[in-house]
Amino acid sequence: MKGETLKMKVLVYPPNSIILSDLVERAGHQPVGLMKEIASRVRDPEIDSPPYNITDEDIKRSLRFVSVEEPSGLRGRVGVMVPMLEEAEAVIIVEDAEPSFGCMGCSTANEFIKLLIRNKEMPHLDVKYPQNADEAKTMVHEIMKFLKGLDDSRSEEGSSN
Repeated sequence: MKGETLKMKVLVYPPNSIILSDLVERAGHQPVGLMKEIASRVRDPEIDSPPYNITDEDIKRSLRFVSVEEPSGLRGRVGVMVPMLEEAEAVIIVEDAEPSFGCMGCSTANEFIKLLIRNKEMPHLDVKYPQNADEAKTMVHEIMKFLKGLDDSRSEEGSSN
């Protein structure tokens, strides 16, 4: 199908990184991030009080992966992230990011979710958070190269069918 835009759903991690989401969109893909997920929940009339935007379904979903004895914050974060992970077709992970880049707020949840990501078979890129301007340029270049590669791999899949 000529002229069709080949978009993949790319999970950005940390999931609330506006910077990563913007790069994914600029490359023509659809970012899967926490901001859109939480926004849909806050606007949902079924949730009575937006600050309490974790539902019973989120908690039930998280119990497939973590014990009931785990802290509620961990269960809540896992419950919210799992559908995003299931939706994603690729993922970009920035390691050791500064909190202002997109903090998840819970180190244990962070590590567990990254384990779930790595156990899922899909294209992924791990990049180190840059410490200076040169490293930042390199990181952006690596991310854009990865995203372009997703286009190329999707094109090859389509031509082999």
